[in-house]
Amino acid sequence: MTAIRRASLLLILTLLVTPVFGTSKSSQQPSPDPGLRKALIKAVNDSSSFKNRFDAEVWLTDMSHRMRKRMPDVDRRLELLRTVHLEATRARLHPELVLAVIDIESNFDRYAISYVGARGLMQIMPFWLDEIGRPGDDLFDVKTNLRFGCTILRYYLDMESNNIRRALARYNGSVGKRKYPDKIFKVLSSRWYKM
Repeated sequence: MTAIRRASLLLILTLLVTPVFGTSKSSQQPSPDPGLRKALIKAVNDSSSFKNRFDAEVWLTDMSHRMRKRMPDVDRRLELLRTVHLEATRARLHPELVLAVIDIESNFDRYAISYVGARGLMQIMPFWLDEIGRPGDDLFDVKTNLRFGCTILRYYLDMESNNIRRALARYNGSVGKRKYPDKIFKVLSSRWYKM
């Protein structure tokens, strides 16, 4: 990591740990949490789905900050974010859109089960496991769930000629209704969209 990138990451981290209201008793900002710093450095070094390491630093730092109340464990949070970015990019989806879908579908609970039996972060129906015929797959496994969910959403986007509203409704099983896509758009614009 170059000195400039290290300094920019340190600056970003320092801003993240600065109290929202007021300042510390001394006029200096607190130093970044060493555990968070170590985890972020490890995360940005595995930047295979990003254009470059700087993009990885910025995106992971920003999204990690937004997720910290929902997922306090830094290592789990960064691992999830890397996997979301990788699977979304692989499926030609915006990672922020996938985060919004996860937010609405499971509230980031990887063990969520809906009343109709959909499972995991992106709420995948278990019949897909039978259809694909891979007995080792587990919809509570983060990578498996995200791979299925992103692939399904991409398929619906292609089917709907990139009409995201119709693709989201199809993903939710509510084609022709606006409620689900509107929920996704609301959380996307208020929590996950890059400012």
